Amino acid sequence: MHARSALFDVYGDLLPARGNRATVAGLVRLLAPVGITGAAVRTAISRMVRQGWLAPLPLAGGRGYLATDQAVRRLELAGQRIYRRQPRPWDGEWQLVIVDAGLSRAARTRVQRDLVYLGYAQLQDQVWVSPYPREELAEVLARCEASAVVARAADFDPPEAPLSAWDLDALARAYVEWLDAAAIRLDAHLAEHDDPQEAAFAARFHLVHEWRKFLFTDPGLPAELLPAHWPGHAAAAYFAQEADRLRGPAEEFVARVL
Repeated sequence: MHARSALFDVYGDLLPARGNRATVAGLVRLLAPVGITGAAVRTAISRMVRQGWLAPLPLAGGRGYLATDQAVRRLELAGQRIYRRQPRPWDGEWQLVIVDAGLSRAARTRVQRDLVYLGYAQLQDQVWVSPYPREELAEVLARCEASAVVARAADFDPPEAPLSAWDLDALARAYVEWLDAAAIRLDAHLAEHDDPQEAAFAARFHLVHEWRKFLFTDPGLPAELLPAHWPGHAAAAYFAQEADRLRGPAEEFVARVL
């Protein structure tokens, strides 16, 4: 687990009810049970400030950092995807994003990384597809200094052509593997700590952290486009069950630490 990724988990999952802010000392104490060192936390904070995700803020308990508006929007939308209980309705149209061809290699890499995170897949050179419009698209393009033409389309030949942009077989295998290992990992994390609240916090933190990785691979396709008996449904049900079960004692640990 990288410190920067862990900090996104903290600000996205634990701090919205606390004003999206925390002291450096509090962040260090929170991440110690999941194996992140204080030095790694401080380095990651500096990097996130440079990238516009965090802003320094004096707090009563010492030097602190506030999630920026850009970060709050990103984390709120990520949270909706992480904890969504029902598939989104679909109107049968696809969103196409045709990205400007004149980008530098570095800009293309940034655009590709962010579009994949939002749920787009590359259908052809410079052409990206998603079953839904994504709220962050304009912000991502502006941040990457890229321009694009956005269109809606429903008729493809063959009709399932947009689905070829994703490797659904690999995604299905990933869900099966995650679910097969999830309970074993959860029990292992619970057993690592003598304090039951700390154990619940660490176990839930790892659970959310591992589940959040599917944001980079699963676009959240409509139910009518997925194969029958899609393993992502069983994996999502298990995640929701365990995340809810551990939430109470984990939040008690957070309150105690902060």
